[in-house]
Amino acid sequence: MTKTVNFSGNSLLPAIGQGSWYMGEDRTRRKEEVAALQAGLEYGLKVIDTAEMYADGGAEEVVGEALQGRRDSAWLVSKVYPWNAGRVDAVEACERSLRRLKTDYLDLYLLHWRGNVPLEETIAAMESLVQAGKIRRWGVSNFDSSDLKELLAEEGGTACAANQVLYHLASRGIEYDLLPECQQLAMPVMAYCPLAQAGRLRHDLMTHPTLVQIAQKKSITVAQLLLAWVIRKEGVIAIPKAGSLTHVAENAAALEIVLNSEELALINQAFPPPTGKTPLDVV
Repeated sequence: MTKTVNFSGNSLLPAIGQGSWYMGEDRTRRKEEVAALQAGLEYGLKVIDTAEMYADGGAEEVVGEALQGRRDSAWLVSKVYPWNAGRVDAVEACERSLRRLKTDYLDLYLLHWRGNVPLEETIAAMESLVQAGKIRRWGVSNFDSSDLKELLAEEGGTACAANQVLYHLASRGIEYDLLPECQQLAMPVMAYCPLAQAGRLRHDLMTHPTLVQIAQKKSITVAQLLLAWVIRKEGVIAIPKAGSLTHVAENAAALEIVLNSEELALINQAFPPPTGKTPLDVV
C-alpha cells in the first residue's frame, strides 16, 4: 500500500516526492533532469520541491520546463530566501519564481530559513500571496522547535502548513522533540537530503554492513531502504533528488516498502535514536 501524507487536511500526497537541489547547474544535463522529473510524475511522485536559491533560479526553470502540459499532475513547492521574506520583497520573489516555473500558482511556498525579517512580516506577506491566489498555502524550512514556537505565537502563525528539515538515518535529532511536536500539530515534515549528502557520509550509509544485509534480504537497494526508513513515521515526506530514470523508478518503488520491527531494531542498534536535544542539522 502506497504511503501517503496529509497536507492541510485536504491534500493526500505520496510520502516520497522529488527534489531539485543541484538541478539547473549544468546545461548539458538539462534534458536528463527534465526527463527524470517527468518520469517521477508518471510514477505518481507528485510533490516537486525547488527554491529560488537552487542554481540561482536555474532549478526552477528546469522544473518549469518539466511541468509544461503537466502542471495539474504536480504539487509544486518553492522556497524564498530569508532576505526576500518581507511584505513587498516576498511578493516580488514569488512572482519571479512563478515566471521561472511557468505557472500562476504554487501549492506550497516556504521560508527557506530564518533570517532578520520579523516573522510577523513574513506571515503577512505569505497571507497576502494566499489571498492573491499566487500560493495555496505557506510553511517554513530549517525551523527548530524554538523557532516553530515563536512562529506559532505570532498572529496567523498557526497557518504554517509544513516544516522542511534535514532528516536521514545519520541525522536523527528531530526525533527527540521537533518531529513529535510537528506530528501533534498535524504539520507535515518534509525531509530534505533523505539519502544524506553526497560524499563520505552518503558512502558510509550505502556501504554499512547492517543496511546492506537488510537490503539484500528484502531484495531492495540500500537507497530504497533509507527512503522507506525516513517515511516510516506518520506525517513525513521525503524529497530525494533523482537525476536519472533508474533512480526515479527506485524511489517510487520505495513507497511500497515496509520495515518490520526486527529490521527497525537492527537499524536502531547501528544508528541509535537521540536521547536528548541536539541542535537542528542544516546543510
